[in-house]
Amino acid sequence: MTLIEIIDSSSVKIKKEDLLLNLKVEASKISINEIMEACAFLQSDAKFIPISYRGEYLQSYTSAFIIQLKDIKNDKNSYDGIVKKEELQNILKVIQNQEEITEDKNELHFYNIYKLVVIYVTVLLEKPIHPVGTPFPGGFKVRYGDGKYLCPVKDKQRDNPNAVCEFCIALQDEKMK
Repeated sequence: MTLIEIIDSSSVKIKKEDLLLNLKVEASKISINEIMEACAFLQSDAKFIPISYRGEYLQSYTSAFIIQLKDIKNDKNSYDGIVKKEELQNILKVIQNQEEITEDKNELHFYNIYKLVVIYVTVLLEKPIHPVGTPFPGGFKVRYGDGKYLCPVKDKQRDNPNAVCEFCIALQDEKMK
């Protein structure tokens, strides 16, 4: 069964261990060419990012993107518990909606990897989608403080149907409201 088939199956409870195994299988199918094409999409998409932090943005996203895919493949940790299947279905729905509106092959490769990374980071690692230090316009960054992950833009994304922020464990950074 593929990851999507397991998530969509109504009769199966998904153990975190099984989710990791399926993420590993899916991640192992991604070729270096697909990774390069996904990174090419990030590069082309960055043309909409202010020049003042475009380089930092690209460095942060591409390195986190590649590192997290590698982490999925190499993760030897044990994860206890059952996954909230509705949460997984919702994550997939948002990303599949994005996939359906693109005709760009590089962007499709990006979403294929992004889907795995978002599920891995939010469900198994229980960390924010954007790693600590990820830059946003205005010089703001995702940070960790007082035992919480804090995001400078989470509340601004609440009404964005293409954002996966609703699944992210980071809280709105109150200093950025």
